[in-house]
Amino acid sequence: MVFSSLILLSPAYSKQLEAVQLYSQDELIKMINQNSHLNRVVEDRCQLVQDIEARADIMRVPAYQFLWGDMLAWGVCVDEDPVQGIFYMREAANQGLAAALEQLGRYHAKGILVQEDKKRAVLYLREASALGNLNAQIQLAELFIDGYGSPYDFEDLYHWLYNAVTSDDSMHQKIAVYMRELEYLMHPRAVRSARRPLLD
Repeated sequence: MVFSSLILLSPAYSKQLEAVQLYSQDELIKMINQNSHLNRVVEDRCQLVQDIEARADIMRVPAYQFLWGDMLAWGVCVDEDPVQGIFYMREAANQGLAAALEQLGRYHAKGILVQEDKKRAVLYLREASALGNLNAQIQLAELFIDGYGSPYDFEDLYHWLYNAVTSDDSMHQKIAVYMRELEYLMHPRAVRSARRPLLD
């Protein structure tokens, strides 16, 4: 009797065996900015864990350092390790990744994984805001209005919010409210100065 070595795979099983392509830097940054990066790793069935770790640890690519840090911090496809997670997020922030700066600022502002520290939150959020991160600018406005931060920074923040572009109506309204509240804390001359266009 002759047995055939041909095994027919179901379409569903064949799909599970498909190789997952590694994310490009631009694609990963877009996912991070949309906060869909961890979901994508899970959707890809955790196939890229070793590649992600290598790009974070050996190649030191900021977007991959952030992704790896987030995976470690929350135990996504790996054992949970918040200490190492925060370490890699800080590595990405030190290389100027706005999303990492914003997340660390948010974590320090709210006491997530780290001790609450509003002053440190302001430092991280100010750096992210200067890089154009709108979420960081909103959080920084909230901290300034609540009495944290330096009045010397109000003009810069007002300037960034004044030039912010968003298609989200609720975000647009929030920006307008925070700008009005900042105006109460600023000298009229500083407000006039802040209403200048962004430099190209």
